[in-house]
Amino acid sequence: LLSLFCAGVKLIFENELGAADFHLPNKSRILYVSECDIIARNSYKRKLVRYRNSNSSSFQMLVLVENTRVSEQYFPAVQKFVAFDLGLTLLPISGQTEASQLLAQMVMKDNPFRRSSSSRLLDPLVLALVQQVPGVGRAKALALLQHFSSIGQLCNASPAELEPIVGHAAAQQIHNFFHKSSSSAAR
Repeated sequence: LLSLFCAGVKLIFENELGAADFHLPNKSRILYVSECDIIARNSYKRKLVRYRNSNSSSFQMLVLVENTRVSEQYFPAVQKFVAFDLGLTLLPISGQTEASQLLAQMVMKDNPFRRSSSSRLLDPLVLALVQQVPGVGRAKALALLQHFSSIGQLCNASPAELEPIVGHAAAQQIHNFFHKSSSSAAR
């Protein structure tokens, strides 16, 4: 255990942080994916999956990814894996200096990446539940949960409200799924 004071921020270095590289006092956990991790290709994927699977719902998760001239050709694949496949928040950074400035800002001020209380819907169990709706995969489920503040709102949404988010065909499928039992019960 090593403790330092840097620009008014107390830094504690430990070997036992688990899958995250940083634990902030504002309930944020951060994973740092370096240029070397990206160039080494698939090793970063195992690290990211372990990170995502280690989360308890009380922590905001953020992934800092170095996007440099050397790693920029790999960045779109990393971005797709982090944001779409794993559903994590990704922030590209230019290097360690920018990362340290961002961490200090997150500790000293309110965390700009902290999700509002309505994002509790992004809980993995709720996400899995929404994915059970016919025509809804992970990407559409994430889009729906970010747009509607409650499951009730999603269930009561009209096809016209759903269409801009998931398209015409999926909007009809989702609406029919939530309303078929009430319409068949009326018969």
